[in-house]
Amino acid sequence: MLNERVPRWVAERARARPGYRARVAHLVGVDDPRDARLSDYRDLRDVELRKHVEAAHGLFLAEGEKVVRRAVEGGFTPRSFLMAERWLESLSDVLAGCDAPCYVVSERLAEEVTGFHVHRGALASLERRPLPEVDDVLPGARTVVVLEDVVDHTNVGAVFRSAAALGVDAVLLAPRCADPLYRRAVKVAMGAVFSLPYARLGDWYDALPRLSAQGFTTVALTLADDAQPLEDAVAGLGRVALVLGGEGHGLSARWERAADRRAVIPMHHGVDSLNVAAATAVACYLTARR
Repeated sequence: MLNERVPRWVAERARARPGYRARVAHLVGVDDPRDARLSDYRDLRDVELRKHVEAAHGLFLAEGEKVVRRAVEGGFTPRSFLMAERWLESLSDVLAGCDAPCYVVSERLAEEVTGFHVHRGALASLERRPLPEVDDVLPGARTVVVLEDVVDHTNVGAVFRSAAALGVDAVLLAPRCADPLYRRAVKVAMGAVFSLPYARLGDWYDALPRLSAQGFTTVALTLADDAQPLEDAVAGLGRVALVLGGEGHGLSARWERAADRRAVIPMHHGVDSLNVAAATAVACYLTARR
């Protein structure tokens, strides 16, 4: 039964929508923050706890109307939704196609459960899919981004957003990189993680030579003395793998030496480097122009 706290107009609109069927019955009003059905959404600011919960249950969270929509449109299966009443109308078409409960709560209760003000109003818990192998995402790819030990979720999300927007075909992640499906990364990426193929590199040590063997010219972004301007380094190349390192320390000596070419983004006013997300955006733009 539809909980009486859910507005009547939602049911009326559902009945009028072709194909909506009776799935409006999955709308459930909840007013107890301790309700066990909300467990997917608890303590979202506790990073270590969330990593454990999401790994154990094979789930990830999407936050905000656009990101929730893109996750569902990207083929991910919802476990449930959590949203304030005012977001039901704008997401009614998404809810119509999903066989999952939507917990309708007050904004105050959402904050109590999640641990922060959910100003974008809507959250969804979705099932993770098996991650592709590296060889699954490389066929047909002309430009890929390779990240080594980028551990900040915000940076990973920003890298995905720039890479998707600027025509990159895939992203490869070293084993210690942050999870692209962590809520913060998904949010910053504005859902680009749902459309841009990515894979984890199982072999860190020989990862770059293996890419070279598959026809990619690996171009490491570095401040090394022999680094050439990036635009020159990628000019005329076919398949390119842009290689960027972690926050602060940059690339490991192993990866810097293993790359086919070393490149730098020319700087002015005494600035020697950019944040890894900003550097990725510049590198993707210059590489797309090659």
